[in-house]
Amino acid sequence: MLNVEFIHPKFLLTWILILFMRIGVFIPFKAQVVAGKAIGRMMHPFMHKLRSTAYSNISHCFPEKKQPQVERLVKRHFEAIGVSFFETANAYYGSDIKIKKLLTIKNEHFFKDALKEEGGIILLCSHFMPLMLGSRALLIKHTIANIYRPQNNTLFDSTMVKGYKKNGAVMIKSTDTRSIIKAINNSLPIWYAPDQDLGKNNSVFAPFFGIQTATASATARLAKNNNTRVIPYSFIRTSNGYLMSFEKPISNYPTNDPIHDATVINQILEKQINHSPEQYLWIHRRFKTRPNDEKNFYKFN
Repeated sequence: MLNVEFIHPKFLLTWILILFMRIGVFIPFKAQVVAGKAIGRMMHPFMHKLRSTAYSNISHCFPEKKQPQVERLVKRHFEAIGVSFFETANAYYGSDIKIKKLLTIKNEHFFKDALKEEGGIILLCSHFMPLMLGSRALLIKHTIANIYRPQNNTLFDSTMVKGYKKNGAVMIKSTDTRSIIKAINNSLPIWYAPDQDLGKNNSVFAPFFGIQTATASATARLAKNNNTRVIPYSFIRTSNGYLMSFEKPISNYPTNDPIHDATVINQILEKQINHSPEQYLWIHRRFKTRPNDEKNFYKFN
C-alpha cells in the first residue's frame, strides 16, 4: 500500500527517477553501460564539489599518478557513477534470470564451505558503484542480511528496502547493533561494507593507501561473536557483465589489537580497489576525519 506521506510535491523528482529505473531494467546490459557512461560524462562538468572530492581522494591514494592521469580516472569514475543508475535499477527491479546471465562467479566454495559450518559469516565488501547489485545478486541463491545506512530521501529508502525484502533479504540498519549481533548469532550471513568515515568515536586510525585513516572498528568487534568468519567479497563490472568474487576467510582475525585488525581490513579493501579503481566510491570524503586534528584534504567541508 502506498504511504500517503510520499504523495507530496517534494517527492516528484524521486517518483520520476523511480519511473526511469523501472523502465531502465528492460534495456540490455551493454546498452545500459553505454547510456550510463554518457550520463556520467554529462554530470562530470556540473558536479564541482563531488569532482573535487574524487580528485583529492585519487591524487592522495595514488601519488605516483600525474595530474592528467588523475583527471582521466576521475572522468572514468563519473562514467561508473552514471552506469550505477542502471545497476541500482537492476538491483531493485531486475529479474533473477537477467542478473544470473550477467554473472561470473569466482571461488564461491569459500562461502559455501563456511555455510556448512555453525557460526557467523561476514561478507566484507567495498563501496563500489555496482554495490547494490552485488548485494542483490547474492540473494539469488542465498539468504543474507543487508547492513545498510538509511537514505536521507525517505521515499528512495523505502523503495530500496522493499526492493531487497521482496527478493529475500533481511534488512538491518547499520545503527541497530543488537539486530546485527542477533543475525550473526543465528548464523545468518551479513553483507557488510565498513569503508566509510564514521568519525573518531567509532573508529581507529590505520593505514589505507599509506594514509592514516579513520577505520570502522566494528568489523573486529562483530567478528568476536559466534565463531564468525570474515570472507572478503567483491562485485565489479566487466565488459560482459559482473564478476562476483570470494576470498578465503581472513585467518587469525580478530586479534586483541584493534589497529592491526583495522589494517588487515584496509589492506583487503585496497586490493579490491586496485583491481578496478574507477568503480570505487571516490566521491565519499573518506579522509575527512584526521588524526591529531590535522586538516582534511577537501576544499569543501
